[in-house]
Amino acid sequence: MIDGGEAIRFESVSKRFGETEAVKGLDITIEQGEFFSLLGPSGCGKTTTLRMVAGFEQPSEGRIFLDGQPVETVPPYQRNVNTVFQSYALFENLDVFENVAFGLKRRKVARDEIRRRVTAALELVQLPARSDAKPRELSGGQKQRVALARALVNRPGVLLLDEPLGALDLKLRRQMQLELKAIQREVGITFVYVTHDQEEALSMSDRIAVMDAGEVKQCGQPEDIYERPRGEFVAGFIGISNLLEGRVEDSGEVAIGNGLRIPAPLPNDCARGDAVQISVRPEKIAVQEIEPGMVSLEGRIETRVYLGVSTQITVSLGDGARLVALEQATYRAQADDRWEVGQRIRIGWRPEHCLVLR
Repeated sequence: MIDGGEAIRFESVSKRFGETEAVKGLDITIEQGEFFSLLGPSGCGKTTTLRMVAGFEQPSEGRIFLDGQPVETVPPYQRNVNTVFQSYALFENLDVFENVAFGLKRRKVARDEIRRRVTAALELVQLPARSDAKPRELSGGQKQRVALARALVNRPGVLLLDEPLGALDLKLRRQMQLELKAIQREVGITFVYVTHDQEEALSMSDRIAVMDAGEVKQCGQPEDIYERPRGEFVAGFIGISNLLEGRVEDSGEVAIGNGLRIPAPLPNDCARGDAVQISVRPEKIAVQEIEPGMVSLEGRIETRVYLGVSTQITVSLGDGARLVALEQATYRAQADDRWEVGQRIRIGWRPEHCLVLR
């Protein structure tokens, strides 16, 4: 990320469609050169937020600033932003070069300058050899690269990307994630990226805003979002998280039923009797190989799912409580050849890997 001041600032921004409040009291600052992701389920308000930056929607309340200047009255075509959509929106009758050059021609940029900038943009997205091809001759990944080049060639201050990889298969999507991040670092432009894919957001972003029902539930670096989620929604939405209902005990432990008490680092505002949730990630849970100082529980394997590089095991603790553990395959043994459904096993984790959520 390039630290050069603010690129976008939302001040108490809300957006209503009739009686539906799509975005509620948004207060976020996005820095220059930052790869910033809006992450959340369908209908959470992330695309509406992006469209307000582009000028396709206007806030019902609050203000939006681009490069320090308010833009409520600035039409979309005068904002220094470009948008890349999932649908690519390429002109089928134009070849790749003409598609990328389209915006520059409309702005009456000199012919030599157009050729120089389009050539550079196609080299950036690794498509110089396909400049004469029509969109129908390209793969999905190549079409997305053309759409990206067409947006970047205009040298926007901010590039808005609305689920741009959603139509690609898994392998190509992961490849494009790496390429997008590399391109963003090279050009130094602020990227605002909308996605519902947690892995996508975690792998590319400098910061992530997790949204639900029009509100930002947490905003921070990927490591903070994943390792220190604030509340049940973020913990459950980002990856897999085990959530156990419990109550705080005098001893600094959390009682979760069946007489089980789990030591956990409690928030300062927790008091005896408070209802809380314990959150622990599956990859933090050890199976059978319990070390001194670990929380240790016994249970029965309910399901076992082989995932190739790991095996996902669901363990019943009794009284309805279940935990999911993720055991990585190693050079010593395949991950799935050690456990059987119905087998009783012991699982555990280090107390510092456990979060208590209010």
